Amino acid sequence: MLMHRLLTLGAERHADRPALHWVDRDRGLTYAQAVDAMERMAGALHDLGVAKGDRVSVFAHNGLDYLVAMLGTWRIGAISALVNVKFADELTDYLADHTPSVVIYTHDMEGPVKAAMAAVPSIRHRLCMDGPQDGALSLPDLMAAALAAPPDPGDEGAMAHLSYTSGTTGKPKGACLSHEPTVRAARCIGERLGLRAHDVSFGPSALSSSYQLVANILPPLAVGASLNVMGRWTRQTGYDALLARGATMLVANPPILDEVLRESQARGGPPPALRLSVSGGGPVPPQLKAAWRDELRLPLVESYGQSELGGFVGLGYPEPEPDDARLGRVGPPLPDKEVRILGPDDRVLPAGEIGEITVTGGFMAGYWNRPEKTHEATRGGVLRTGDLGLIDSDGFVTLRSRRSELVEVAGRLWYPRDVEEALMAQPGVALAALVGLPDSGLGQRPVAFVAPAPGASLDPAALKHAIAGAVAYDLGHLDIRVVPDMPMTPTGKIAKADLKAAAA
Repeated sequence: MLMHRLLTLGAERHADRPALHWVDRDRGLTYAQAVDAMERMAGALHDLGVAKGDRVSVFAHNGLDYLVAMLGTWRIGAISALVNVKFADELTDYLADHTPSVVIYTHDMEGPVKAAMAAVPSIRHRLCMDGPQDGALSLPDLMAAALAAPPDPGDEGAMAHLSYTSGTTGKPKGACLSHEPTVRAARCIGERLGLRAHDVSFGPSALSSSYQLVANILPPLAVGASLNVMGRWTRQTGYDALLARGATMLVANPPILDEVLRESQARGGPPPALRLSVSGGGPVPPQLKAAWRDELRLPLVESYGQSELGGFVGLGYPEPEPDDARLGRVGPPLPDKEVRILGPDDRVLPAGEIGEITVTGGFMAGYWNRPEKTHEATRGGVLRTGDLGLIDSDGFVTLRSRRSELVEVAGRLWYPRDVEEALMAQPGVALAALVGLPDSGLGQRPVAFVAPAPGASLDPAALKHAIAGAVAYDLGHLDIRVVPDMPMTPTGKIAKADLKAAAA
């Protein structure tokens, strides 16, 4: 199955059902209207010389045109290459990496796009979503021209979607996803979540993340449901939009889910149509899951995936977990993937032992233009996630740490998540992150950064004393530093590389 054919199949079955909605402008398309827009986009790109396998960059805020640009690109067999607008200063480097022929952008990004076009000779055209600009074509005018689209190449194995890794610990890489395994994964995700045609999905996270693709876009389209995107989320406006749209599923990251919790507490309850939330982009603090369960009476379903996967390693069920001791678990693998825990010698480890999490089944076609990194990550036909974790006797995956984030202190390995979750369980702590700094005596010196909740005041010494009984490490070596805000990646993860650089 091809990604865009989920939309055309939906139009054949229920043409007038709502398909896509842009919350910020309150604009939407039915399935039939969305197919028409996709065909117009495909015709415009084809007229500009875009062919199968070419890259079409989308550098824009979340919106309806963003979704249509992706769909039209897939429709002609080209590759949608997505760059988050937060990377405006590095845009030239991203575009030089995947060498697009066309860049589609919002008007406020004109400066970075013009600079990139001058430096990247592969770019033949830039299309402004908001009308004509000097040297740019008007996307609305091209769409209005209703230019003929070419025949659908129909290649399920072709690359379709290029999104960059989050860059939590290093330089982002372009992960390339093919049509068929990604659609298969998305269908499995929809089945796990119990999605039906009457559901209304809502995703305020950046569309440049593959998390949006496999959680908020493809699974709803696969069952004929509707999906919403939002570009300018705040705690108050986000809650209002969930209410107005009758959202039944919220697809977000832990910081947004925490905001929904606090706004729901302030308003006396969650939006009434909401039946579950899905979290991605980073581990969910167990206390956040518990609060959704106990205060909102709703399940917070944790997902664990990667840009490289085009799906999830593990995903919980849309039901509350009654056992607090099990709140740290993600969930079992999905039917399209085989997940195993390997030791240093590639030996499969038994249930409960910690090792590297690996996946067989559908995953990325490779990193764009990075054959050596592709081989390193997929040698032996297995995706090596670089994450450490375990699978218990119930078959549930628990993520412990990125291998690259382990901190070795005086010969003892520290799992950052142990310290981070202990700190976030303390009153007034909104976020916590542990990193290791070079130390001639210890090997690495553990430094924990904590950001206060609104109105809270934090005392590092008191925090260290409070968590002493909750972790099995010698906290005499731990340095706790209070910061007003955490640096974040566009996918909602704490940017630990930035914390290390700042601390050093």
